[in-house]
Amino acid sequence: MKKLSYLAITTGLFLSTSAAAASGDGSIEARLNALEQRLAQAEQRAAQAETRATAAERRAQQLEQRTASTERQTARVAQRAAALETQSPATGALKLNGFNDLKLYGDVEFNLDGASRSGQLTSLKGSDHKDWKPGNKERWDINGRILVGLDGYRRNPDGNFSGFSVQPLADMTGKMNLDDAAFFFGNEKNWQTKIGRFEAYDMFPLNQDTFIQYSGNTANDLYADGFGYIYMMKEGRGRSSSGGNLMLSKYAGDVYFELNTLVEDGTSLFQDNSYHGNALNNKKNVAYLRPVIAWKKEAFSIAAAMESNVVNNAYGYQDSQGRFVDQSKRNGYGMTMSWNTNAADPDNGVVANLSTAYLDAAGEQDLTAGVNVLWRRFELGYIYAHNNIKEFNTAGIAADIHNPLSEPGNYDIHTVHASYQIPNIMNMKNFNVYLGAYVSLLEANAENKIANGDNDQRYGVRARFKYFF
Repeated sequence: MKKLSYLAITTGLFLSTSAAAASGDGSIEARLNALEQRLAQAEQRAAQAETRATAAERRAQQLEQRTASTERQTARVAQRAAALETQSPATGALKLNGFNDLKLYGDVEFNLDGASRSGQLTSLKGSDHKDWKPGNKERWDINGRILVGLDGYRRNPDGNFSGFSVQPLADMTGKMNLDDAAFFFGNEKNWQTKIGRFEAYDMFPLNQDTFIQYSGNTANDLYADGFGYIYMMKEGRGRSSSGGNLMLSKYAGDVYFELNTLVEDGTSLFQDNSYHGNALNNKKNVAYLRPVIAWKKEAFSIAAAMESNVVNNAYGYQDSQGRFVDQSKRNGYGMTMSWNTNAADPDNGVVANLSTAYLDAAGEQDLTAGVNVLWRRFELGYIYAHNNIKEFNTAGIAADIHNPLSEPGNYDIHTVHASYQIPNIMNMKNFNVYLGAYVSLLEANAENKIANGDNDQRYGVRARFKYFF
């Protein structure tokens, strides 16, 4: 009985254990299945994350490429801007870049003038002759002009260049004139050829804007017959009203060479086409050759030049026997020295000029010397001129002349001039006012039978409004 009970208990335990084992195996399999599902989902999420990371990496690479491209473009723009700034002749100028560079600019200049008497310094005694009668009234005047300039310039990488300049003028009289009109070409800092209307090297600089109202101050009508003449090496310089220039120039280190040729109607030099009391007859154009050699080192420069008409019998007059008398011989010589420290010290710099010029012409010799100094916008200068006229037709002169050929025109001219600049009117950088004044005195030799017995003098003042744009 005990054995049967033991067997039954043992069998029951076995069956219950088998059932529990079977039940445990099912739970583990379910867990494994769930785990596999979670692993599959994790793998899917990992794959999606990898896909997103790959896309993000591609986008980062594209952004990096765009950034590099932008940096390259910025560098190219900066290089172009630097090149344009280096080549630009003036800030604020109009420039069209490519094959050509253009610059548009302007110069406004208006004057308020007051002078003691009209006319020039009279070297003859007063008479009823209209050409030799000095003015006797004070002169108050408002004058001026507006210049609009257009310059073109083209440069090759090898330094060769070509260009042009044109400067129309509109004055207060309602007329249109022209300052410069020139074409040029050459190799930078080497050589240049220039043709047209322009002024060559200045051999008698007057420094800051200066007001001097007498003969010898412009390019044409320099000589007014019967009046004092201040020779300044300008007869062959250019800007003629009846001809044009051809100039060759060359740089060699600190040395500069220039040869200007001016071809014109030679009688345009003389006001009313009259010289030494005779009416001039123009037979052919003159040709002035004007070589200049200049040396510059830092603040100091020196230049020497000559100008000469090389065409004989270009103009003259008929004598009482009907013979042609040549009056076209004109040879000039000059030298100028300058000291300029303005570039290194704009506030306290000094500009000093010393110039001299000598003219050997038909029946006349003239000597001029001048000195001027500019410091802190104030300029002061002195000009001495000596005229020695050996021949003069005295017909029509109301004077008691015992020996008209003894010393018909031997006299001196003294001129003192001053100028002061008031800069930046109304805080505008390019708007300045210049105040100028001068006094001129003609002193005749005591034995001179034709020149005025009393000293002839002129004086005047000017306010010049100057604006650049």
